[in-house]
Amino acid sequence: MTTPHTRAPLGFAAALATVVANIVGTGVFTTLGFQVLGTTDGFALLAAWGIGGLIAVAGALCYGELSAAIRGSGGEYRFLGRIYAPAVGTVAGWVSVAVGFAAPVALAAMALGRYAGPLLEIPAGSLAVAAIVAATGVHLLAPAVGGKVQVVVTTVKVLLILAFVAMGLAASGTTLSVAPSAASMGQMTSGAFAISLIFVSYAYTGFNAAAYFQGEVVNAERNVPRALVLGTLLVTALYMGLNWVFLRTTPITELAGQVEIGAIAAGHIFGDAGGRLMSGVIALLLISTISAMTLAGPRVIEAMAEDNPPLRPLAQRTATGSPSRAVLLQGGLALLFVLTDSFEGILTYASFTLNLFMVLAVVGVILLRKREPTLPRPYRVWGYPWTPLFFAAFSIWSLLVVVRDRPMEAVGGVVTLGVAALLTWLVAAVPADESGAA
Repeated sequence: MTTPHTRAPLGFAAALATVVANIVGTGVFTTLGFQVLGTTDGFALLAAWGIGGLIAVAGALCYGELSAAIRGSGGEYRFLGRIYAPAVGTVAGWVSVAVGFAAPVALAAMALGRYAGPLLEIPAGSLAVAAIVAATGVHLLAPAVGGKVQVVVTTVKVLLILAFVAMGLAASGTTLSVAPSAASMGQMTSGAFAISLIFVSYAYTGFNAAAYFQGEVVNAERNVPRALVLGTLLVTALYMGLNWVFLRTTPITELAGQVEIGAIAAGHIFGDAGGRLMSGVIALLLISTISAMTLAGPRVIEAMAEDNPPLRPLAQRTATGSPSRAVLLQGGLALLFVLTDSFEGILTYASFTLNLFMVLAVVGVILLRKREPTLPRPYRVWGYPWTPLFFAAFSIWSLLVVVRDRPMEAVGGVVTLGVAALLTWLVAAVPADESGAA
């Protein structure tokens, strides 16, 4: 059987592009409208995106060390299985499949439908389904083809965002101040600001993308950590610029509760025609995000299948090298999420559930250093141990905020863990000679 270590068709550019495309997507083009429902101070809103960037960079640094020390695709599945126990890794793998990739793919597709549906006069739900089906089709091709597509669409995405930021800064602005004030500090200590940071943290989800398919990256011990950290730094700069433009050009009252904030801001900058054009551009950017997640996610399924005989059929690759069954499984799960048609609920639920396992992974950096001090680590996290502790502290705090203020989403996360644990037990209970795996 071919192992993740023997496949390496993706270079640094593809890894970096996938990190950027995984992060820059649904969150930055949709969540500000929910943030301003409770936080209206310009400085506090921008500070939330800056704080979120610092936390994401800390997480990327930690995942960089884990990726260099624990080789092979799979992300948290691979890391937590080594650090804690194989069963913990398998539970994390199931959660990654459903919540880490399928749910975000669905959110990106739903946002795409909201932006592009009115332009094409196609129902938003139908467009979301079509986007998922198309991305699944592309990544049923050879991984190298999918990687090249990802580099192209992500380069276009970054250039378009930079152009939008430049034109937005040149346009006339609102009277909203981004200077700190007494009101800023008051809002930054409120419960609403805490929820705002939850939305921001979701927008940065994806900083760990390259860890999921590092078994297919050339010189992974060097290229994966670089892609994680550089990609996250680039995205932080893009996010600060984008949100500054959104707040500078558009009254908060028009953003409140809206998903299509990019189109609304573009309407103020370019007029109605420009707003419609920007809706199309953002829809194209979201296609890049859907593509990136469709590239990375199936590698978790494949890694689990290679290690668990009952799941072995999911590891099957086509003649061109695509993990076709894993790609199709993720696409099917994403379509199920689209059918719920609950954008904000899925977003909060996904953020809560993913944070549980990111905390375990980052704390694992410390545990692994103590338990296996001689393990080769071509890359070591900067600022150890404060960097992992900083990330873990914020993540634990955000989990508690969701439990307090959004209990239904927290319950959904706990139920997901229960289902993942049940699947893990069922797979382990199947005798190897009855699994039908070769």
